[in-house]
Amino acid sequence: MRKKIVNKFVLILLTFTILFALYELYNSRTYGINSSLNKAISVSELVKNGLTTHMINGNTHQRDVFLNSISHVQNIKELWVVRGDNVINQYGEPFKNEYPRDEIDKKVLKNGKMEFIVSDYLEKEPTIRVTIPYKAVTNGSTDCLKCHDVKFGDTLGAISLVLDISNLRELGMKTIYMLSILTLLLLIIVYPLLNKILHKYFDVIEKLDENIAQAVNGKFMPLKANAQDEKEISSLVNGYNNLISKLDETFIAIDNKLKGLTGHIAIRGAVNPIEDANMIVDNLSNIFQFKKAIELDETKDDIYARLGQILNNKFKLNHFTIVEVNHKLETMDIVFKSGELYFCSKELETNPELCRAARTKTDVTSLEYHNSCPYFLSKSKYHYCIETKLSNDISLILNFVLETKEELETIHQNVSFIKSYITEAAPNIEVKLLLKALKESAFKDSLTGLYNRKFLDEHLKKLLPQLDREHKKMAVLMLDMDHFKAVNDEYGHDIGDLALKELARVLLSNIRESDIVVRFGGEEFIVMLVGIESEAEALKVAEKLRLKVSQNEIKVYENTTISKTISIGMAIYPDNSRSIDSILKYADIALYEAKRKGRNRVIEFSQEQLTGVDLF
Repeated sequence: MRKKIVNKFVLILLTFTILFALYELYNSRTYGINSSLNKAISVSELVKNGLTTHMINGNTHQRDVFLNSISHVQNIKELWVVRGDNVINQYGEPFKNEYPRDEIDKKVLKNGKMEFIVSDYLEKEPTIRVTIPYKAVTNGSTDCLKCHDVKFGDTLGAISLVLDISNLRELGMKTIYMLSILTLLLLIIVYPLLNKILHKYFDVIEKLDENIAQAVNGKFMPLKANAQDEKEISSLVNGYNNLISKLDETFIAIDNKLKGLTGHIAIRGAVNPIEDANMIVDNLSNIFQFKKAIELDETKDDIYARLGQILNNKFKLNHFTIVEVNHKLETMDIVFKSGELYFCSKELETNPELCRAARTKTDVTSLEYHNSCPYFLSKSKYHYCIETKLSNDISLILNFVLETKEELETIHQNVSFIKSYITEAAPNIEVKLLLKALKESAFKDSLTGLYNRKFLDEHLKKLLPQLDREHKKMAVLMLDMDHFKAVNDEYGHDIGDLALKELARVLLSNIRESDIVVRFGGEEFIVMLVGIESEAEALKVAEKLRLKVSQNEIKVYENTTISKTISIGMAIYPDNSRSIDSILKYADIALYEAKRKGRNRVIEFSQEQLTGVDLF
């Protein structure tokens, strides 16, 4: 570094010297030209006065002798006089050497202005050619108008001179030589002196440069101050050490706080802790934005999809599965999947306790020499499973499938950040699960688990328009357990509740997924067969339900069982009516008819059943 600084100083000094030398050369040339022009003007005045004197004395024929005498003046190489047309016309032909010699003479005679040309200043004998107009004047004793038939200011002729300016050029060059010698002497003296004076500063600057390079990589190393250092150097070293100490303390605090937020060790042991800290802050910002976004998501599926996008785009993970585990119901449901790689055994779907991550509530990853989980079936892939608790009964497992060990290492490096996203998503998913459970509890019967009458009212608002658009039919079966009161009276309400639960179970197990079972009230149930093709199809299902219920045995005591029957009334939407209230009423009338005819039967509604029945 010190060589660079000293070399720069020398370069600046040399540059200044060269520029000053060029300036002096230019200034010398300008000065020489101006001096020569002043001398030419003085000589021309002398010539004018001499020629005027010769004219007054009547010996103009001797003017060439006068001019030859003047031309021997120092530095005048040539001198000649040119007669103008006015003088020639008045006094006749001039001497041979008094005619214009070149275009410059002609130009001056024509415009009456002085002209000059300078030869190359670097030639061996540089010269300047000057041509000055000789004009008619009337000043003092000289009155050109008395002898010449001209007007005041007319050009009578011109005086041309060629002057040698070598001495002026040599003076400028001597100045440049002296300046160069002085500069060289200055360099010889200043270079070692400057190096000696700045030696201590150079040492500190070089150490600062090394320590700053280390600080960029997160290694904050102080400088050692010497007692003999100058005051300015000691102040610089102390200021730098204070800055480094503050930075070190700050990054330790950042390390602790970021580790508390993310579980990621940000500073200590990192290759570049400053970049690592910046990466963590960037991730925290992204996590915060993710948190704000999922708070506005409508369903848990939206949150899972957003989490999947983060894993795809942010962490470049392509093959993973998000699994929702219900420990109470002993189910494992895939709620989001990216890629096609999922190698967990199907046994886990009905027995989640077999899943190591679900059972141990810890992360599970492929080990170097064997798989840690026996239910991960692939022998050529790697896996990493992260478990997160959503509620007492439900947890979330992220199953990552990886092609190489390098990808597995990447997961290990980013797992704290991935868990941060999952941690932020977990409360929102739990809220969505609770809202779903709350909504279901509001629409479900607490005893049988079937939908209740409130659900029926809400669901029909969406279902009926859909049936109308698709031109489909729906059969409404209203059914009632026969002699249910006798069960309560003989065995008690507990057995009565058990009979209702068994009825609900039999109904659900003998209908399609698209059909709906509702506990309408007491021992009354409604089965809605959605999208039936014909009345015959609906009657067949109704008969099947009636038969299955009658065949089902309900265990009362240790060796005692009972069987119950049901009566069913059926109405078809929209064949019997386009009003759902009327359909429900018609199904109830048909049920009443089944009861009246002896129970344990299916009766389809007909208009004849309305005879004698008060609908209102």
